Amino acid sequence: MYAYSENQLMPSVMRTFALSLAIAFIGTMTGVFVPPALFLPLVIVEVVMLLSMFFLRKRKAISYTFLYAFTFISGITLYPAIAHYVATAGANVVLNALGTTTVVFAGLAIYATKTKRDLSFLGGMLMAALLALIAISIFNIFWPLSSTGMLAYSFIGIMVFSGYVLFDFNRMKHYGVNPAEVPLMALNLYLDFINLFLYILRFFGVLSSRD
Repeated sequence: MYAYSENQLMPSVMRTFALSLAIAFIGTMTGVFVPPALFLPLVIVEVVMLLSMFFLRKRKAISYTFLYAFTFISGITLYPAIAHYVATAGANVVLNALGTTTVVFAGLAIYATKTKRDLSFLGGMLMAALLALIAISIFNIFWPLSSTGMLAYSFIGIMVFSGYVLFDFNRMKHYGVNPAEVPLMALNLYLDFINLFLYILRFFGVLSSRD
């Protein structure tokens, strides 16, 4: 049982989340200077950190240092994807995707924190859908999807991470957050935002290539 009201630490989570995005942006700008050979090792480090967070989060809360290190590395590894879409679809597509992500994220966050419904039932469905997305992404490495298939895949990804935005904000509203959980909740929101952005960017990129 938490000794904190349902929204008492929400501002702390949002400030930490905003700082995480800022650090990721600095990481992305740093990516310009990172040698291409280092991107794969950085991706491996990012995945290892993510897996360790996933398996250890119930035993031990993550630290702010872990959060900011992860988001910085994540920002660096975002650079090749963003650079690719800037080169192939144009900077406007990337900016439109970022703007759309911000609007969708904010709208879902407001709804999730205002509704009286408990959306915790979404957890199992979202995890199953996320595993399906991972399986499709692995399949796509060996048997690339058509543009129509990629549009469908991207749309499903948008729906899944929109669901996670609802789930995470609603969970904070109904079950509260204690101080030790602030970095973890901020990381969850960061992952929701970045993945939502990447799927929207992929969706817009495919649409622009068909014009």
